Formats: sequence, C-alpha cells, structure tokens
Amino acid sequence: MPNTAGHPRRARHALVGLLLLAGVAVTGCGGGAGGAGRGPAAGPSPRATHSGRVTVVYEERTLEPEDRQVVALIRNSRVLERTADWVNRSLTLPHDMVVKVTAAVPPGVTDAVTQPDGRTIYIPPSFLAEIKGAFAEIVKTVERPSVFPASAYHTDDLTVLATEFVFGHEMGHALQRQLVLANLGLEEDAADGFASFHTVNEVGPGPSLAAAILFDQIARKEGRLTLENFASDHPVTQQRVFTFLCYLEGSDPEKYRRPLVDGGYLPKTRAPLCPQAWAMLDHGWWTQLQPRFSAAFKARGDEEQRRSRARLLAETGALAEQLDRIRTSQ
Repeated sequence: MPNTAGHPRRARHALVGLLLLAGVAVTGCGGGAGGAGRGPAAGPSPRATHSGRVTVVYEERTLEPEDRQVVALIRNSRVLERTADWVNRSLTLPHDMVVKVTAAVPPGVTDAVTQPDGRTIYIPPSFLAEIKGAFAEIVKTVERPSVFPASAYHTDDLTVLATEFVFGHEMGHALQRQLVLANLGLEEDAADGFASFHTVNEVGPGPSLAAAILFDQIARKEGRLTLENFASDHPVTQQRVFTFLCYLEGSDPEKYRRPLVDGGYLPKTRAPLCPQAWAMLDHGWWTQLQPRFSAAFKARGDEEQRRSRARLLAETGALAEQLDRIRTSQ
C-alpha cells in the first residue's frame, strides 16, 4: 500500500489481468454484463417475520484443475460464510440470496459480480486465483508494510483477507439492491463503505489492510490514467486505497494513527478528517440497516445505532473545533 513517507520499496512487476479488481471493466461488480433479469424488488414491510437466507454454494463440478486449490483455501477459511452468517443473524431480507463460487457465470463476467436484484452473487474461481497470484508476486517483490503483521504476510493469509473485503463489497451491493437503500452518492462508494463498515466492526483491520496492499499494487501497474479510468462509476484505484486506510484509522485513531499516519501510509493532510468520516460511515450503515434488524439482533443493533450517532455528533464537533487549524496547515 502507499507509503507517503518515501520508505524504500523493492521492484514490482506487472499484474497481468488484475485491473478487473480495480473495477475498470463494464462487466465488473456493477453487474453490467449478464445483468438482465428481475429488477430491484422493494420486498415486504420491514416488520415482516419472513427472512430470506444467504447461502454460499461451491459448484465443484465447474472448477478447472488450476483453481481447485484456491477455492479450497477460501472454503476452508469460511470467510464467505462468516459474512453470510452475520447477515443471516442480524437482518431480515425480503428474498433469499445465493453466493455462487462457480465458473458457470453470466456472459462477460470475469470478477465478482452482484446481480441487479441483489439475489445472486457470482464469484468466479479464476478471479480468486488472480487474487492469489497477485499476492504470490507481492510477497516476493514488495517490502512488507510495517503496519501489517509479519506472521500474516504470506500468500494464503493475504488472499483470504482480501477476499473477505471484496466479498464485503459485493454484499454491500446485494443489501443495497434487495433493501432498496437510498444512496447519497455512487453505489460503488457505498459498497466499498459496507466492506469497511462490516470488516472493521466484525473482523478487525486485516481485510482493510490486505485490500489496500492489493489495490495499491494494481494502481501502480495501471500506468497513465485514461478518460475511462476517470469516467468509471468506480473511484480511481489509488483513491480507494486511501479511503480504506482512512476509515480504518478513523475507527480507532489512538490505535492506528502511529502505524498508519506516522508510518507514512496515510497522508497527514487526510488523517484529521478520518475520525469524522468513519463516524459518518458507521452511523450511516447502522441507520440504513436498522429497519431490517432481526428480532434476535435488534437490541444490539439499536444500541450500535445510538452509539454511532453519539460518536458522529462528537466527531463532527471535534472537527469543527479543528477546522481552521486544518485548513491553514494544508
């Protein structure tokens, strides 16, 4: 991931075929190719007792031999099931959702994709293999960022953690579409936000850091940005890296300021804005999901929503007090 303090890096080589992870293709997570079918459904009243279930399916019969190892790695780690289980415990969905790890994907799909109705997420095994291949190169050619633990800086752990973040992005799309959530910006930003919201709150820093390392490597191989890069419905890849890190640092500045900001990975010009940015993201997702809390989760969810609102008010007040100093220091 970016080290703005100018720490030394070893040489990097091209990442063939991985620009799809940056979301620059029309067939990416927005569901353009193969996206025909049922439109977003409003679903039943949030008070309905029925709840759709999220199920993860591994279609072994579709796997190519070269992809079996990485699919086994993801399956054994249960990172897809961990997110699915959280949704099943915490929310009531209007429809069932199936997550298919399969090579039998709609035409033109090469990376993880959520269908427009939010009922199916496709994860091609070859896409998982691309992620693993990228990390196999990264651990050999990129100096470990000091913020990332040495014990986890190897291909398998990085692949699992980044996959959890990428799946969080797709789950963000699926929830937006099934629940017909009101976005105040681009859906891709909101999907990235859900990945940060869910993994930081429920898992810890690992997925955000692994995703930042991967996307930073992709960004550095993009070369000169084109009109299509800037016109994409996805943010520019390097910008996404800093947003992942900003949300993580803002979630607990006392814990992450030293390794991320003092370590040179998150610019000091961005860092003062991150606690309020995280508070707004956290409060936004808890508030959006609140009408769909399950009966078993409602007490905890309501408390999280109240806590997030209180923190947002506090962080907004703190930012207001610092704003003149921040503006003059930039």
